[in-house]
Amino acid sequence: MGVESKITSKGQTTIPMEVREYLKVGVGDRIGYEFVDGKVVLVPKNRSALDFAGALFEPNREPVSIEAMNEAVGEAVSDRYERSHDRD
Repeated sequence: MGVESKITSKGQTTIPMEVREYLKVGVGDRIGYEFVDGKVVLVPKNRSALDFAGALFEPNREPVSIEAMNEAVGEAVSDRYERSHDRD
């Protein structure tokens, strides 16, 4: 097993230093809890959009126009709307 911490009578715990360093969180930062496949995952919630710059970069990918992006979003919204009404 990895690192552990104890829950107090008030339902509080200390996030171990190794976990804080891994998540790059500190005093005053926020974390979220997500349920994934029967487990709880800690997710840092105080990240700036700049922290994700380049995350979707793919070398040699052709640029996409704003019009093409808008059309793709419109199609996705339309598809989702249709699927939501198919359940009725």
